[in-house]
Amino acid sequence: MSQKTYQTLAVTVQDGVQVIRLNRPEKRNAINQDMYREIPEALLDGALNNDVVVTVITGSGSYYCSGNDLSGYLSWSGSDLEKTLEQAAAILRTFVQSFIDFPKILVGVVNGPAVGLATTTLALFDVVYCANNATFSTPFTALGLTPEGCSSYTFPKLLGPLRAAQLLSFGKVLSSAEALNWGFVSEVYAPTDENEIWKRIHALAQLPSKSLIYGKRLLRSQDRAALYEANRKECEQLVERWQSEDCMNAVSNFFSAKRSKL
Repeated sequence: MSQKTYQTLAVTVQDGVQVIRLNRPEKRNAINQDMYREIPEALLDGALNNDVVVTVITGSGSYYCSGNDLSGYLSWSGSDLEKTLEQAAAILRTFVQSFIDFPKILVGVVNGPAVGLATTTLALFDVVYCANNATFSTPFTALGLTPEGCSSYTFPKLLGPLRAAQLLSFGKVLSSAEALNWGFVSEVYAPTDENEIWKRIHALAQLPSKSLIYGKRLLRSQDRAALYEANRKECEQLVERWQSEDCMNAVSNFFSAKRSKL
């Protein structure tokens, strides 16, 4: 398969490993509209490419991903606001579904802080390695928002309801050590040990691909319908939240604080 060119990603395939590198380091790899479109495209390419056994998502620069690019919120106005928000919810739903449906082994190499959607979608991965300076946060309540990325389902199941509430509702920032202790990540590595992590990933890609795919299918089959439903409900709720005074004020305050630092 010919290699595509992406605006927001650097994608390579070598020795059975597809690497999707979020490539907006000047914006801390924040997810903009192009990235919302390109990540599902890259995942589909990996799913269809017989040379790919394992897909890895990681970040460029010091951040894994700082979540949604809030500048996109500034374009949400006018008489067609409801239609615009419905379209935004459909884009988000499709984005998250690309993680739910990905048939091959999906590995996260979290090289720095992960925020919002970048944190919640990690619960849909098969393996998550994180650097010892990584942090995980979901500041939804502070922004007048509600959980996304199927986290309303995956977090209570993975972490338990009390810990899930600390993250999703109360804004707790999870350190790498806490993430490991809570079972949110598979392993923590020091930056000097990152090469060892990549060696393990390439070794994983040498295992029988069909066994990996069928094993994942069996492990995830019980959750698929629940994940679809959680994704649908979360996106519907967000349409209401995006129009709320809470959200509008939070985004306005965010940009006011940003301008004051310039």
